Amino acid sequence: MYPNWELDFFRDVACDMWRLAVTPAQTQAEVEFLQKTLAASNLLDVPCGNGRHSVELARAGARVTGVDSSVEFLTEARNNSRNLDARWIQADMCDLSWAAEFDGAFCMGNSFGYLDPARAQQFLEAVSRSLKPESRFVLETGMAAESILPGLQHSRWYKVGDIYMLSRNQYHPRDARLDIEYTFVRNGKEETRPSSSYVLTVNEICRMTHQVGLEPQQLLASVAGEPYQLGSQRLLLVTEKKNERARVKHPANAV
Repeated sequence: MYPNWELDFFRDVACDMWRLAVTPAQTQAEVEFLQKTLAASNLLDVPCGNGRHSVELARAGARVTGVDSSVEFLTEARNNSRNLDARWIQADMCDLSWAAEFDGAFCMGNSFGYLDPARAQQFLEAVSRSLKPESRFVLETGMAAESILPGLQHSRWYKVGDIYMLSRNQYHPRDARLDIEYTFVRNGKEETRPSSSYVLTVNEICRMTHQVGLEPQQLLASVAGEPYQLGSQRLLLVTEKKNERARVKHPANAV
């Protein structure tokens, strides 16, 4: 287990790898999905990384707030959003102080999996508190058990641009935790960085969102709208915040 590994992971070669791994076409497709699904103009992006979604949403007229712990990514986001209605805040993704501030929110990428179950619940509570009633929240993760475990390999090489990356995986069933060591190789220089992610079932994730008033609406496998199923590479969970009156009048059963 590597506690707080993300505080030192996202810098230089790791950031470069992630920038190269995502194409402009992928970002555009995801932005269009968020625009259609959230149908909102005041948006929370947490964690926002380098703002690849929010910068484009701001260019399209949305007001965006991005939260992330990476100084390098936030600097890039600020530089790419000058003269746009965007604000960038360095903070832990679980440390959100707003109440009924936003009419839409999203968490894209793998960040949700970085949180242990207690912290994941804290994060979802903070997001729910930040949203206005009937607002939507999109949660993406590649760490749902039904996605990651069926095809899990002990090690795998990737190459993007001039960067080679080796991932070595060790799954701990008792803790539902996947420890991954990433080795980056570029220009003859090699560097290894550890990470840990937690593997929850789709049912567990849905129960957690339900408990904080974020009711699951759709379980998708991609921004193209395919339904999620066993073995889908990613989960896109679309939820909607219910107002307190509706929750009291119609007590929801566990998902």
